[in-house]
Amino acid sequence: MTRFLIADDHALMRRGLIQLLSEDFPDSLFGEAWNAHQIFEKVQEQEWDLVILDINLPDKSGLDVLKQLKSAHPGLLIFVLSVHKEEEYAVRVLKAGASGYLSKDSAPEELVKAVRKILGGGRYVSPSLGERLAFELEKGEDAHRTLSDREYQVMLMIASGKSITEIADTLCLSAQSISTYHSRIFEKMGLKNNADLIRYVIDHKLE
Repeated sequence: MTRFLIADDHALMRRGLIQLLSEDFPDSLFGEAWNAHQIFEKVQEQEWDLVILDINLPDKSGLDVLKQLKSAHPGLLIFVLSVHKEEEYAVRVLKAGASGYLSKDSAPEELVKAVRKILGGGRYVSPSLGERLAFELEKGEDAHRTLSDREYQVMLMIASGKSITEIADTLCLSAQSISTYHSRIFEKMGLKNNADLIRYVIDHKLE
C-alpha cells in the first residue's frame, strides 16, 4: 500500500489528485491537509510514502514547510506541485530537499510519471528544467541565485507591483523588515531602482 499525503489549500485540487493517483496506484491510502499546521500534524501522526506539497499555503510558505519537514524527517519524500512556473521556484525547491517539482499546468501523465520515478528512489525534473539547469551550470550563477528564499520571494512581489505595505501584510512582517529585504536585494544584485529589478525579472523569465 502506498501512502500519499496531499497538501493543497484547494479542495478541488486535492480531490482531483486523489482521483488521478487512485487510477494508477490502486489500494493506496490518501491523507489531506490544507495548511501547514495540518501537514505537520499528519506527518507526526503516521508515516507517508510521499507528500505532494503546494508552494502556496494560507498560513506558511510551502518552501518553509518543505525545509522544516526535511529537517525533522530527512527520509520523507516530498514532491512539490505548484502553480508557479519552474523558473521561479524549481531550483530552490530541489536544493531544499524536494524529490521533484512540477507546475500544475503539466499533463496528468507527466505527474504520474514523476510520482513513479520518485517512489522508485529517483528525482524528477522535466526535460525543459533539465536543459535549463545544464545551461545555467555552463554560464555561471545568476544574481538572483545569491538571494535568500525570503529575499527572492520579496523580489518577485516587488516586481509584480506590490508596495512595501502590501508585501508586509501578505507575509505578516513589518514594513521595516520588508524595507530591509528590499535594500539587501538591491545590494546583492547590483540594482539601482525598481525599474531595474522589474527588467531583470522579465529578462530572466521569473515573472
